[in-house]
Amino acid sequence: MSADSSNAVRQIGLTGGIGSGKTTVGKVLAARGGALLMDADAVSRASTTSHGEAISAIAAQFGPQFIDANGSMYRPVMRDLVFRDANARSKLEAIVHPIVQREFQRCLQIARATHLSAVLLDVPLLVESKRWLSSLDAILVVDCLPETQISRVILRNSMDRVQVRSIIAAQASRAERRAAADAVFWNEGLALSGLESAVGEWGRAFGL
Repeated sequence: MSADSSNAVRQIGLTGGIGSGKTTVGKVLAARGGALLMDADAVSRASTTSHGEAISAIAAQFGPQFIDANGSMYRPVMRDLVFRDANARSKLEAIVHPIVQREFQRCLQIARATHLSAVLLDVPLLVESKRWLSSLDAILVVDCLPETQISRVILRNSMDRVQVRSIIAAQASRAERRAAADAVFWNEGLALSGLESAVGEWGRAFGL
């Protein structure tokens, strides 16, 4: 990936399908002490809660029916829409992405000020959106078998199999993510210690 080589703080993208273990890998890398972890999904969620930065634009773009009684984005309705309609998904991304981008720039400033070597950007739909790809120094992908994804999400989120399959179908394929990756962590049949070992080995090689 190409990025500004004059920037001492490297920009690393982290992605993976739902239930792949991406969040765990991000935490393991950040715990090594050389990188600041930014969860793009958490920033996006905060912007769409009551009084969030994105709420007025969402109401104007999609209508008041997409705002719930608490003043937050009505997530079930919006989720259904963006899974069915790529144009609607693009419109929502156009509202939320600049907010996430500003937070990422703030994280870069913090990393420079505290002499960290990288900012690790955790983005669930990194490959799908393509907004970040050209600016990153490396892309890490966490991968596992689809059946493992389904089992993990059912256990974690109490969703049914049909719901999880629909989410997986709406995301980039495993092949697409792997094709974009500079490194792939195979998180299948590993104990946490095994995953930590694999992540640590890559971190050492990359200087984190």
